[in-house]
Amino acid sequence: MPKISADGQHLTVLNVFATDAPEKQEKLLAAMREIVDAATYEGWISSTVHSGQDKYGTCNFIQWRSTEDLETRYQGEEFKHRTLPLFGEITTSIRLLQNEIAYTQQKDSVDGLTEISPDRDDYTVVDLIGVEEADQEELIEVLGAGQEWLSNVPGYRTHTVLRGLRARGLEGKFVVQYAQWDSEEAFRAHRDLAEDAKSPERQKVDSRVAELATWTDQNTYRVVHTRAAGA
Repeated sequence: MPKISADGQHLTVLNVFATDAPEKQEKLLAAMREIVDAATYEGWISSTVHSGQDKYGTCNFIQWRSTEDLETRYQGEEFKHRTLPLFGEITTSIRLLQNEIAYTQQKDSVDGLTEISPDRDDYTVVDLIGVEEADQEELIEVLGAGQEWLSNVPGYRTHTVLRGLRARGLEGKFVVQYAQWDSEEAFRAHRDLAEDAKSPERQKVDSRVAELATWTDQNTYRVVHTRAAGA
């Protein structure tokens, strides 16, 4: 199964698609499975497909060897004339986000790695956060080391902070937070906690994120399919 590590070895791409109906989400998932299962692209390492829960849509967590390999894929005739038009017909937005892993944390881990797989039962939360270029590194610090206290939150498993490098379908700088929880109930209990019940550490983080963010977008997911090169 794919593993997330802040070792700087991979380019990490999140393709985040939104749509407006359950049947369109199913079409997206079917198309993604087909593409992932047939993938033989130079420099492609793995793809893990996520199905939207709170909102209709999908997220594909993809690992590439380099930006150059990804751009070769984007310039290919199949991508330009088949893949993009197909997704364009069944989506309301397409965001192709290139990132590097800036920080990872696990509640219970001896190797510092985060695993993503349909064989796991994670309830996954992906936050996209816009930020001014001058504030990007501070936001990464706040979301990363600034949230070490999450390890004591019931139901928390892991979180990863990704530094946005460049994107299609999104303007300006951004940061991504990819988090795993035991269950939907555990995540919602944390998210909806009353302000006066939050720890001082959390209040500080929440306040600073609100100050730094220029926009936010969140969806929750279940991992439904994965494949790695050579599999």
